[in-house]
Formats: sequence, C-alpha cells, structure tokens
Amino acid sequence: MSAESTIFVAFIICPQLFVCLHSAYDRFSYELTGNRAIYLGNGDQHETAFNKYEVVIPFDAYRDPDLAAITEKHCRYSLHMYPSQQFAQGYESNLPIVFTSLVAATFFLMALTFLVYDRFVYRRNIKVVDAAARSNAIVSSLFPSNVRERLFEDAKARSDVNQAAHSRLKTFLHGGDIPETAISDANEINGNFFKSKPIAELFPQTTIMFGDISGFTAWSSSREPTQVFQLLETLYHSFDEIAKKRRVFKVETVGDCYVAVAGLPDPRKDHAVVMARFAKDCMHRMHSMTRKLEVSLGPDTTDLSLRIGLHSGPVTAGVLRGERSRFQLFGDTMNTAARMESNGIRGRIQISQETADLIVAAGKAHWFVAREDTIVAKGKGELKTFWLALGDGGKTKSTTDTTHSSDDVSSPNHNSSMILDGLMVTSAESDQQVNTLMSNKTSRLIDWNVDVLSRLIKQIIAQRKASSSPTKDSTKKHFCPGDNRGAATTVLDEVTEILALPEFDAEAARRQQDPQNIELNANITTQLQQYVSNVSAMYQNNPFHNFEHASHVTMSVVKLLSRIVAPVDVVVSDGKNQKRSIASKLHDHTYGITSDPLTQFACVFSALIHDVDHSGVPNVQLVKEHSKIAKFYQGRSVAEQNSVDLAWELLLDESFDDLRAAIFATDGEKARFRQLVVNSVMATDIMDPDFKAIRNARWEKAFTKCPNLEEDAKQATNRKATIVIEHMIQASDVAHTMQHWHIYRKWNERLFMEMYQAFKSGRAEKSPETFWYKGELGFFDFYIIPLAMKLKDCGVFGVSSDEYLNYATRNRKEWEDRGQEVVREMMEKIGFGSMDSETMK
Repeated sequence: MSAESTIFVAFIICPQLFVCLHSAYDRFSYELTGNRAIYLGNGDQHETAFNKYEVVIPFDAYRDPDLAAITEKHCRYSLHMYPSQQFAQGYESNLPIVFTSLVAATFFLMALTFLVYDRFVYRRNIKVVDAAARSNAIVSSLFPSNVRERLFEDAKARSDVNQAAHSRLKTFLHGGDIPETAISDANEINGNFFKSKPIAELFPQTTIMFGDISGFTAWSSSREPTQVFQLLETLYHSFDEIAKKRRVFKVETVGDCYVAVAGLPDPRKDHAVVMARFAKDCMHRMHSMTRKLEVSLGPDTTDLSLRIGLHSGPVTAGVLRGERSRFQLFGDTMNTAARMESNGIRGRIQISQETADLIVAAGKAHWFVAREDTIVAKGKGELKTFWLALGDGGKTKSTTDTTHSSDDVSSPNHNSSMILDGLMVTSAESDQQVNTLMSNKTSRLIDWNVDVLSRLIKQIIAQRKASSSPTKDSTKKHFCPGDNRGAATTVLDEVTEILALPEFDAEAARRQQDPQNIELNANITTQLQQYVSNVSAMYQNNPFHNFEHASHVTMSVVKLLSRIVAPVDVVVSDGKNQKRSIASKLHDHTYGITSDPLTQFACVFSALIHDVDHSGVPNVQLVKEHSKIAKFYQGRSVAEQNSVDLAWELLLDESFDDLRAAIFATDGEKARFRQLVVNSVMATDIMDPDFKAIRNARWEKAFTKCPNLEEDAKQATNRKATIVIEHMIQASDVAHTMQHWHIYRKWNERLFMEMYQAFKSGRAEKSPETFWYKGELGFFDFYIIPLAMKLKDCGVFGVSSDEYLNYATRNRKEWEDRGQEVVREMMEKIGFGSMDSETMK
C-alpha cells in the first residue's frame, strides 16, 4: 500500500506543527496548522533545534492497537511530531519580565519614598533641634538659670491647660456634653496666666553697671545703618565675652547703653569688685576695638568712648510676662546706677559711695579717687562720687568737669585733665602723646581710604572683564588735557557743562562676576596705599581744611553713592533676565551712575584730593595777596585748580603705573576719569559767580517742568547725571551742616579757629566772631537748606535726602537759638573774654 493511501493526519489539530512519517525506506514531512495538513515534501524537514521536543507515535497503533501484533512483516510507519519556530513563538511571552519589572519598580519607588520621607523627617528634626537650641540660647542669654526654669515650668503648665481645653472642644464637636465647670474653666484660661505667681525675687547684694557710648548719636548720623549695627554688634559681643569670663549677667542693651549686674542670679560677696573689673575691661576693650573698626567704619570712630556708672545695693529682679517678656531690674539701685552714668564723663568710670565702700572693704581702696565736685542727680540731690582708676598706675586725676550728655563729642571748657584717644591723661602728658596719636589716627584714616578705593577698583576690574569692549583703545586717540596742557590753559578751562556717561551694557551686566571675588594685584594695593599716604602728606596742618576733613567728605560721598537707589515701583517678573532687567532699570533711574564704577571711583577720588595743599585762607585772600598760584590760575578757583594739578601730577608718576592701569586701561577711560575729577573738584568752589550761574541754568534746563522735547534723550540724561554728581560733592563738602548737631559744632569750631588764625596772622581783615553768628544763618538760608532740597528734588538719594534736609533744618534752628553762646564759648576757648551780642551780630 502506498504512503499516501495509508497516512491520515487530519485528526491532529494544532498550530503549525511539523509532522514526519518515518518508515524503513521513506520519510515525508507535513505541516499541520489547525485542521489543515500541508505536504512539504520528501525527507525530514523539521528544525533540529526542537529535537528534544520530539513525540513519536507508531502509525498502526494509532489506528488499531490490536493490529500491531499481526503486522510484524509489513512496512510500518511512525508519526514523528516537532514544534515549529512559529509554534514556539506563540508560547513565548514578555509578561513575566514585565510583571517582575513592575514589582521591582514598585518596591524601588516605595523604598525611595521611604528614604526621602526619612530624610525629610531627619532634616525637620535637625531644624527643630536647631531652633530649640537657638531658642534655648536666646532664653539663656536673656534670663538667669533659675528664672529660665520657672519660665519653662509656666510654659508647660499653660500647654497642659490648652491641651485640656482642646480635648473638651473635641468632645463638644463630637456631640458630647461639657460640664458647666469646664466651660467656666475654659473662659478663664487667659486669666489664669496672670493669676499664677509672678517670676520675681529680691537680691539684696548687687552692683549694677550702666555703660553708654559717648558720641554715638552724632557718629551714627553720618553712617549707613549697616555700619551702625556693625559697630554695636562688635562692641556688645566683646562685652558679652568679658561678662562670661567675669561671671557678670548682661541684663539688656537699650539703644547704645549696655546694662549688666553682678550678684545675681548667684549671690556673691565680691560683686562690687567683680563689676569694677568688668567695667575696666569694657573700657579698655572699647578703646582697642574702635581703633580697629576705624579702618572699616571711617573717620571719628576712635572718638567714641564709654561713659560708665556703677552703684551697689538691693534690686528686685524678675520677668514681666506678656508679649516679648524679658528679664528686668527694678528699684532705687537701678535708678542711681543710671544717674552715675548720665552724670559721668566720657572715658571714665564713676562709682557711688556705696560701691566705693564695698571696694574699700575688699582692700582695694587704691582703685579709685574722689571726684572733686559733687553731682546733682535727679531725685537724689547732691551725691559724692568717685572715679575708678583704669589701670594707668594711679596717674588718673580728678576733674571738675560737670555732666556731659550722651552725645558729647568734646567739652569746650579748659580742664585740669583731658580725654586723649579715649583715656584720661593730664595736660602735661598730652603734649608728649599728641603727635604719636595724631600720626596713628592719620594712619587709620589712610587705611580706611585705601579700603574704600580698593573696593571700587575691584568693581572697575570686574566690569572691565565682563565688558565686550576692547581693553586697549587702538582705533581712537583720546586727548587728556591734564597730560600736556599749555601755559595759557588751566584746569578751569576743562570744565564741561555735561559729563558723558557710558551706555548700559546688558550683556556685561549679565556676565559680570562678584567684585568681592576679584583679587587685586599686590602692586596695585601697595601703590594705592602709597598714593593715599602721599596725598595725606600734601594736606597742610589746618584746623579745618586738612586730611581728616577730606576723609569726612569722602565718607559722605560713599554714603550718598550707596543711597542712590532705584524707585520702589520697579518690578521684574522674568526670572531668567532678572539681574539684567534690574540693572537696566537702576541705570536709567540713576542716570547711569550706579552702573559705572569708574564714575563712582572718580567721585570718591575727587573728595579725597579736593583740598590738597589748601593754605587755610579763601580764594579771595589768595588773589588779594597776589600769590603765585593766584596769578597762574588767573584768580579763579585758585585752591581747587591747584589741588587737581598736584593730585593728578602725583598720579601720573611712574611709581604708580600699576595703579593707573587698574583705574583706566584705555585712553578713553583716562580722559573720562580726568573729566569727572575736574568737574567734581571744581564744583566745590561755591563762591565763583560764573559757576553759580552756569549751575543754576543747568538745573533749570534739566529739572524744569517743561523739558525741551527736541533735545536728545541721552544728552538730557547726562545733564542730570552731571547735576547729581556735582551736588553730591557739594553736599559732602559741607556734610557737617547736615549731620548731628555735635558734628556740626565740631567742624564749625574748627573752621572758626582756622579763620581766626588767618586773622591773627594778618591774612584776614576781620575777626570771625564779628560776623560768625549772622554769617552761619545766611549760609543755612541761602546755600545749605536749598542744597539739601535739591538733593531731595534729584530723586535718586532715597531717604538720605530727607535725612540731610531734616538735620540742616534742625541745626539751623539750634544755631539760631544757641549760636551767640557758641561763639562766646569758642572765643573763651581761644583765651578771650566774651563779646556782647551786638558785636557778634
């Protein structure tokens, strides 16, 4: 029988199987797909990769198993079945991998979430612990240990009461009943706070110190708020360190007054001795710190001194609970200690009779000397007091000085002793030390000016690096008049009506690095130090027009520059370009001054050199004397032109090559810097009538209510910038008239002395006391107050314009009330008797 007639495979139903019929002689291959069998041909055509899945079925046994026994001599076929590749793919699936991946990803996300949450909880706990530590540190610094424990106990009790009230509220919200007693308790929660026992205690043996910074109010009137706090934080931190060392408790600071007590919370018998040592330590620390701080805080910082008062006795101490609770002292001892301070003298420690008795009992009677006069304290009458020695070998002597206000700068009276560099010395000793101290003060002023100029040079370099303009000007040669000026040309001829400030460079503003990260070359720093030192040496030893005055003017310029701000309504919403947008708005509002560090450097530089080689007499006197410089400068702005020429000639010296390269890297920058300096210094000559007319016309043109619409916008902006710069240097030159009364008194007296010296030497026609009172009133009315009002009208100086105007107005009123008395005091200080009011008028 043939293979075709005897093979029947239709009963096999499966997708794509290879079926091979094998016999001893022939082999045939079929493909089974569902119920279809497709003949593939002779031979075994299955895929060998699936041999292990082979299934063999004898063909005769399939039809009738009983036939197998009777077909031994027949040709038997067997059915060999193998899966195909397509069949195998039908059973292959990625679902296990997908399910496994999903499980793994879920586990990973859960683990990551747990880790993130754990990290969050950890950081939260760190913040809580840090906050608790800071709170505990604050509480520890404000309250003694026993008071602190009472406060914590009260806080816990209030917390328990609040929790009970909260529990009753939850019960009510869930439909429960609240007893009437609970409701009444809840209504009295706040009242119970004040019904608890107050935290207060009597300490019978204590010594209290009041320490006031003398001259602080006047000093702070010429400083930025950040500088005021820098001084207070530095000094008070130093006092706190001493207090910890001496086991003295700091009670509080009220303004510039430091209050401390010894003898509480832990009673001690030596409280008076400990407080005396603490007061002396604070006094000496004050002297050393102010000398160090003058380098960063500017002139007159070393003039600050402490005025300290001590008194011993019982005191009631406790906490006034409520908003901003704090530890406080009450009683007569507190009041008397305050009187010891307020009736004292700067640079000295005044102690009461009670404190002196305790110091004597401790065997330290040599620590103090009696004050020669008695003081009259409010509510106390006359009191006998003593001066505590400051560790100067017993050289401290008593004085008949009366009381000084907390803001006194100096006393106009002659005394048997004086304050020199914050310490009390006799007049004979002061003659030996004055030169050294003045030299030290000049050195500190030099260091301060160098620090200010160095920061501005860093800004110039930072902007230059970020700028897209070339560092070398190879295409255009800018003529700088100061380099090669003819004999017929003067500095005055260089003054221009409008200064040209650069356009705002948005890309440079975006790229510019922080100037604080700029490291100045050592040669630049050394040359700057040498230049400022040379400038200080070029100032004559005048009472008013000296290097200290130049530094005071410089400080005012720096303050006004820092106060030039953008309007408050400038809002920038695009975060990406926020820095550039703010800089652009600031540039437009401030007429380009804030975005140009070279302009700012020129303003500060001009303030520093504006009175170089000033002879101590006005220009009109130099012209009358037919001096050489008056002839050379053709009788106009003589002192100002001379200052510019001398300072510029010094700057061009070859020993300052690196310094010049840092200030101006191109001829264009050099010419612009020169123009800024010339205009700024010439603006300080307020007596020239031609200059005055030009400035008034420029002001009307720039800030008139009817601007010229045909004028170029850049030209108008530069004109306003010119006005702002000139008014800034003018206001700074007379800044003492727009600052605290004591600063005004200090510099007013120095100018009076300078003019009196000119009169005595025959270089002035009248003695200043004959016109000083009326002249100052006219100066305020016709120059100072109008100038302060223009600062306000410029609209770029922020709150400083209001500050300057307010001080000018108050000083004018004070001078009107006390000016004649002040003139008499100055004449008495010179050594002459008082003059009558009619003579001074």
